[in-house]
Amino acid sequence: MTTTQTSLAQFPITQKWPATDPSVLQLYAFPTPNGVKVSIALEEIGLPYEAHRVTLSDADVQSPEFLSLNPNNKIPAIIDPNGPDGEPIGLFESGAILIYLAEKSGKLIGETAADKAKAIQWLMFQMGGLGPMLGQLGYFTKFAGSAIEDPRPRDRYIVEAKRLLAVLEKELDGKDWITGFYSIADIAIVPWLRGLSFYGAEELVGLDKLPNLQAYIARFLERPAVQIGLNNPPREA
Repeated sequence: MTTTQTSLAQFPITQKWPATDPSVLQLYAFPTPNGVKVSIALEEIGLPYEAHRVTLSDADVQSPEFLSLNPNNKIPAIIDPNGPDGEPIGLFESGAILIYLAEKSGKLIGETAADKAKAIQWLMFQMGGLGPMLGQLGYFTKFAGSAIEDPRPRDRYIVEAKRLLAVLEKELDGKDWITGFYSIADIAIVPWLRGLSFYGAEELVGLDKLPNLQAYIARFLERPAVQIGLNNPPREA
């Protein structure tokens, strides 16, 4: 057994999802808005990795092996066999992983301390606001919440989604990317905007009246790395 294989053996998740090449970063994910953030970032950076398909079923995310890496039972998660000081590291939470990868590679986070602060600022906007609110909007428009007759929960998230989208629409005026340069913030934000189509909520939030956002989404989706990352690992086995 090689040194790298030995280092990965300390992570029980590799028993359920064994590494084909233990020398490269291991990604455990599913192509949800949060899951594709990491695969897109890895494709943009050009860092070798191996993607393992972890479905949202309890058999996967509630398995002892997955919980050993992420006790919060959510995708994505990673193991980097070449972590800080040459030691392997396991990480969960998509925002934390994006920051780690950007700092490790020196890419997708700008060139100055001010750039980094702005990228993290907008990443936190997605993590703390846009993602949770659009996720709740999806629950009340497409999933089980859509059967609730009381309109107030859904209306609450429609109003808040519109407010957050208006913030982005204004910020993008005259800019290609949310900070002015392509970064982990864009990689975090756009998959959630794209999710509005999946939820059937584009008309509800008036996306057709937000030209900056429409152009932003299209610009992002044109990137070759994005196209690959959106389906790695694939939704279907």
